[in-house]
Amino acid sequence: MEYNDLDCALEAILRQTSALLERDGRAFLAIDGRCASGKTTLAGQLAQRLPCTLVHMDDFFLQPQQRTPQRLAQPGGNVDRERFLSEVLSPLLAGRDAVYRPFDCHTFQMRQPVTAPCRPVVLVEGSYSCHPDLWDRYGLHIFVTASLDTRLERLARRTGANLENFRTRWIPLEERYFEAFPIQQRCEVVVHT
Repeated sequence: MEYNDLDCALEAILRQTSALLERDGRAFLAIDGRCASGKTTLAGQLAQRLPCTLVHMDDFFLQPQQRTPQRLAQPGGNVDRERFLSEVLSPLLAGRDAVYRPFDCHTFQMRQPVTAPCRPVVLVEGSYSCHPDLWDRYGLHIFVTASLDTRLERLARRTGANLENFRTRWIPLEERYFEAFPIQQRCEVVVHT
């Protein structure tokens, strides 16, 4: 289903999450989409209304030593999905708390370990969260998008956002990923903000 209204999308996601909880006793959701489209906003609103653990894919961008030309040539290769799977998704799927060290994109350092408690709902927010290597672990896939002009305006308002870097590097990397693995077309819920 596609939604042009965030409130309507939120209600639909809550209904689908309830159905997953009734069926499976837990629900794993992924919110993927374009930068500055509203993924974090939607995740925050869901987190206020669900008994959930919220994990951000931004905490799993590659460390400097991992950013090889070969890795960056892979669609979606600029996120450490292997570490995310082993440190976060696998323990949570097994019913255990996850402990991981978030990567800080501003300092290029690993932060202190944090715990992602095992709760009935696990919400993974961020670009590359629906990568094919992770896809089957989720019961609901959500894609958030907005026009390029809207996203550039939002990025320009962010403190510390290097607009030119987004325009020439990060947006093209995302678009290559979305084209290689038609994420938007595969998601059960698409939200236009």
